[in-house]
Amino acid sequence: MVLHDNDDFLNLLPSLFEDSRQTGSVVITMKKYDGHTKPKPSATNKYPHGAPESAVLSCLIRAKTPKKKISTVVLPKDVNKFHMQFGTILKANMDGLKKAPRPNKAKATH
Repeated sequence: MVLHDNDDFLNLLPSLFEDSRQTGSVVITMKKYDGHTKPKPSATNKYPHGAPESAVLSCLIRAKTPKKKISTVVLPKDVNKFHMQFGTILKANMDGLKKAPRPNKAKATH
């Protein structure tokens, strides 16, 4: 997985959508990220009184297709700017969604 800065991630995301337009899908995941790549032992991983002051919680965002994976880490100070641009890209590329089939009420009552 390749870690990009926020601007590069936002520039590469439309190309992922374009590559998967005919077949396939893009899976986007978000999770909190504290900067550690390996888990700590469970005894030190628990924070009974919340996260320590030195830990800066960020957001790790991943986008992947079957052939390509990209990711970025969004810091708390950049969240508003990033999500405005991210939302615009998602709105522009979600035109190929299919409607879910609805059950017919007439058939369901008989």
